[in-house]
Amino acid sequence: MTGQVTCLIAAFNEAARIGPVLAAAAGHPMLRQVIVVDDGSGDATAEVAGQVPGVTVLRNGRNRGKTWALSVGIEAATAPHLLLLDADLVGLTAAHLTALIDPVRAGRADVAVSLRGNAPRPWHWLGLDYISGERVLPRDMLAGRTAELRALPKFGFEVALNRTILDRRARLAVVRWPEVASPLKSAKHGLWAGIRGDAGMMADIFRTVSPLEAARQIAGLRRLRVGG
Repeated sequence: MTGQVTCLIAAFNEAARIGPVLAAAAGHPMLRQVIVVDDGSGDATAEVAGQVPGVTVLRNGRNRGKTWALSVGIEAATAPHLLLLDADLVGLTAAHLTALIDPVRAGRADVAVSLRGNAPRPWHWLGLDYISGERVLPRDMLAGRTAELRALPKFGFEVALNRTILDRRARLAVVRWPEVASPLKSAKHGLWAGIRGDAGMMADIFRTVSPLEAARQIAGLRRLRVGG
């Protein structure tokens, strides 16, 4: 799958954290493009990303949320597959990207999703993080759906994508990344701002799907797992 994947990273005020993520992605032989969508950051996120060779930076004029930012990247993607990454990952290497892409490249799965080392313990028990931001999937799952995506809440993207995966009965590979972590919002923004951020994210998720549908998604995605 050399050059057959576009990497999309939605970023908001991640100047302090995005550099190592781009170091893992930029120049990766399986990637045709690395696109960062700066979602109206008030810091130097766009400038930091723009200094990395081979990275394309797109800018939203104001903060519109992760779902909208990803829709902008999807419109600009040219490869037949997408690699979605969060901008704040810690411990990410090029080898982790290869491991996530490999099941789809080899035809063992249609979609791959990460299970990070610091994912909530229940996700490890279940063997699945149903709202993981790190995924590999065919671009045609999302191409042409800009208006639909932009109508979603800011953090409704992953559970909306789960619906498509389930509707297509896409084979799902779960790739464990024990060395990779996603920082807690409280560590990034302070305790109370982090609590408000987490609450807002969960509210967006449950504005997109009900808690019952979320539980059904988890069960359905587990049934679609292939491999270990």
